[in-house]
Amino acid sequence: MQKPILTLLSIAVFYSAGAQDIKPTGTVEYVSEELSKIIKKNAEVEVIAEGFEFTEGPLWVAKEKMLLLSDIPANTVYKWTEKGGKEVFLKPGGYTGAVERGGFMGPNGLLLSSDGKLWICQHGDRRIATMDASLQNPKPEYSTVVGEYNGNKLNSPNDLILSKSGNLYFTDPSYGLASDSKKEIDYQGVYKMSPSGKVTMLLDSIDQPNGIAIFPNQKTLLVSNSDPIKRRWYAYDLAEDGSIESGRIFHDASDASEPGLCDGFKIDKKGNVFASGPGGIWIFNKTGEVLGRIKTEGATAANCELTDDGKTLFITAEKHLLRIKMR
Repeated sequence: MQKPILTLLSIAVFYSAGAQDIKPTGTVEYVSEELSKIIKKNAEVEVIAEGFEFTEGPLWVAKEKMLLLSDIPANTVYKWTEKGGKEVFLKPGGYTGAVERGGFMGPNGLLLSSDGKLWICQHGDRRIATMDASLQNPKPEYSTVVGEYNGNKLNSPNDLILSKSGNLYFTDPSYGLASDSKKEIDYQGVYKMSPSGKVTMLLDSIDQPNGIAIFPNQKTLLVSNSDPIKRRWYAYDLAEDGSIESGRIFHDASDASEPGLCDGFKIDKKGNVFASGPGGIWIFNKTGEVLGRIKTEGATAANCELTDDGKTLFITAEKHLLRIKMR
């Protein structure tokens, strides 16, 4: 049976849209002393940019010393630098059609390919695309990386990660579909695309697969479920060929009282997980033990990104971009 498509209205409710005009504040909650080795005790959460519609998909580009991030309803990829602040980087970023439409149509997850190209999860175009221009001279000109599975259009690719062996893993929930879209795949899937371009469906059992990443040892895939009932992160063992062998619940936050879903996340070089979830950013060690949280009051955290040295964390939180210098 086809599962119902979540409307933009229901997404707004999940993400506490009524609080979006409040300037957020952040505090660090230390559940374990182990967290003090990752985030110094006097670390402060700063608001470094605002005035967005709904921020997502942050990507740190070390060579350019810039952060790229998606504004999904605005159909725009922005860049942020210490010197220039917030600037438009690409528009349109996720929907290139001629017919006007609303909703979560824009870009979401961003990634640099092995050859330095920008790959974008484009909700409106229902594909993962590569920007044909360079990072230094961006243009809204795209080619499709993957847009179909077994001849059917994807729903709205949300997040993506490349393994060291060149396999592309991505999630495909229904958030970006317009209310009048014809859904061609009955489930919300997790997929693998091999370096040769072959697309394999790995999972169809997660209600709304969202964030995705691989642990540094390349042996475990982590996926978040942004379903409001089953607020969980799942871990899957990876086989030599890149397929999944077995799965388990990494952490279950379904009983958390704070608003927010299990959304985007990042894993550092030591295997610590920084994951958007109820109340802010949850920090786990590689075994799934909660070390603490960065609590965001006034805005729901949807995703985060680490700098290459692992010392700074950026957080996308509705209309705002936050930063915490951890070490």
